[in-house]
Amino acid sequence: MNQQTNPLGGNSLRESGATALAPPLLELRGIAKHYRSGSETIRALDNIDLTIRRGEYIAIMGQSGSGKSTLMHVLGCLDTPSEGEYRVAGEDVSGFDADQLARVRRNFFGFVFQRYNLLGTGTALENVEIPAIYAGAPRAERSARAAQLLQRLGLGERLGHTPGQLSGGQQQRVSIARALMNEAPVILADEPTGALDSRSGEEVLELLDELHRQGVTVILITHDAQVAARARRVIQISDGRIVSDSGSDPVDTVPVAPGSTGRDGQLRFGAALEEAVHMALRSLRANLFRSVLTLLGVVIGVAAVVALMALGEGSKQQVLNSIEAQGTNLLTVRPPPGRMRDGSENATMTRDDALALVGLPHVVEVVSERRSSGNLRFGSRDYRTEINGVDEGYSRARDWPMAAGTFFSEDDVARYTSVMVLGQTVVDNLFEPGQNPIGSYVLVQNALFQVIGVLAAKGAGSWGNDMDDVALVPVTTGALRLYGGTHLSNITVKVDSSDNVAMAEELMMKQLASRRPGEEFSVRNTASLLETVSATQNTMALLLGSVAAISLLVGGIGVMNIMLVSVTERTREIGVRMATGARGRDILLQFNIEAVVVCCIGGLLGIACGVAIANGLGYIGQAAVFTPMPSVLAFGCALATGLIFGYLPARKAARLDPVTALATE
Repeated sequence: MNQQTNPLGGNSLRESGATALAPPLLELRGIAKHYRSGSETIRALDNIDLTIRRGEYIAIMGQSGSGKSTLMHVLGCLDTPSEGEYRVAGEDVSGFDADQLARVRRNFFGFVFQRYNLLGTGTALENVEIPAIYAGAPRAERSARAAQLLQRLGLGERLGHTPGQLSGGQQQRVSIARALMNEAPVILADEPTGALDSRSGEEVLELLDELHRQGVTVILITHDAQVAARARRVIQISDGRIVSDSGSDPVDTVPVAPGSTGRDGQLRFGAALEEAVHMALRSLRANLFRSVLTLLGVVIGVAAVVALMALGEGSKQQVLNSIEAQGTNLLTVRPPPGRMRDGSENATMTRDDALALVGLPHVVEVVSERRSSGNLRFGSRDYRTEINGVDEGYSRARDWPMAAGTFFSEDDVARYTSVMVLGQTVVDNLFEPGQNPIGSYVLVQNALFQVIGVLAAKGAGSWGNDMDDVALVPVTTGALRLYGGTHLSNITVKVDSSDNVAMAEELMMKQLASRRPGEEFSVRNTASLLETVSATQNTMALLLGSVAAISLLVGGIGVMNIMLVSVTERTREIGVRMATGARGRDILLQFNIEAVVVCCIGGLLGIACGVAIANGLGYIGQAAVFTPMPSVLAFGCALATGLIFGYLPARKAARLDPVTALATE
């Protein structure tokens, strides 16, 4: 005797070329199935005793409502009895939970349904593969076996055809191939010829005859006496009771059916993911317009996150760059409010105050500044711009290099030299294109200034002003020939390190207070300004991200609604998967992964759209800066949306009753 694995778990003894009577394959004792309809109890099965041995060919006959379909559901572990004991290969399964029953169905039964119950979006090959997926078979192995079965049943040229491209007889052959996929020892055929023409029906019955001759136990559910006559044993059922039984066929010497594949039946995560992705893509293709609408909410949400965060970051960088372009580690000292008037006796801050700050600890540069505006004339051209008087350290303090020529020197400031340095915008408006301004003389308020340098272009400032629209002269010369006063607009101080800015500011204020008691000078710190602007921009970015996240939430609700509709539409498909061995957790995982796949596709499309939108706005002048984090965050949110909003529909699918699901239109 050879010891072989029992499909239900444990071991069973099987005779090789057996002559001894094999133990019962299926055994029902006192089986009853009750349903409640209001206050009435309906007894679909009533005290059924039945023994089925290996290799039998049985027809169970009865009219509609006789209980034969309920008996088939109990035999195939699609339903559980209300009373009694049901043993499969010697093990009582009447008290098994849903997952344990799924294991029995997967390893022991193959179903052939009257309405075929094929997945409309899957090919013949994919439909046949389904039981092996839940048995944990590798993809290559199950594809090869499915193709072999279809070829054996005369469908070798129809592997890639969907059910809609097959005749009724061909669809039933696919259903039979699916029933044989896991080498199930029992085939349960429920009215297999009911939807076929006579020729196709005869072909299907011949296939069942052939399977019986090969040792497969065939249980045929029918109301047709001619179909039942092909069986070796006929059982008549009426009102939930067996009313006649032609008796067991002596099948002791019938070869044993192939039996289980011997797999543990655990659907691997990789296989589950693969099947769910295929299922999701098939569903997307089958309902393209609805799929587009489903994806649209996720796409809009993710695109909004990516685009708005990129625009927010671009705006932030633009402002920060503008502030930094004016110089880093700067302190700007301004006179008290109301004291900065041209020719006023109350104007208190002078160049002597600036010189008093030179040499303080951590102070690198001290620049006196007097801001004004006026007209410049060169030849026949006039241009109005800022004309600012500054010290020789201005370009160093503000990290502003020269594009051409040189900046004026300390000697130029001390000697009141009439020299000028121009910004790029002034050069563009005052001189001909390509003309070199160096050495030229510009008239300002009847005073001639020689252009000795051109500053490098800096662009827009922190307040949107053009930083290149400026002309610089020595502060001493400006006071003598242009402004008519010696007071300053501000003093700019550059500190050696951002860590020392606070200390330098404290020393400066003490120095000024000692020179001018009672005067309250104001100081602007570029470092604190950068922090303030950065915090403000971060708040705006968070606000924009929150608005975008709401769009993603709305998209997630749309996904949940569509998935709930999908579960309703595909209820029979879920029943088929359960009948072929899928556990509740397998259905839960597959539908949840399907929602995740949909959201991931929407996330990827949303990222692409968000990048495109932000780039498009960049072409019209809006700054956009892409960083990985918003895209990763948006995609992660899309993934989470699929997991969270897909769970409820997936749980609903996993909790469906197989019998109810299969009966759904």
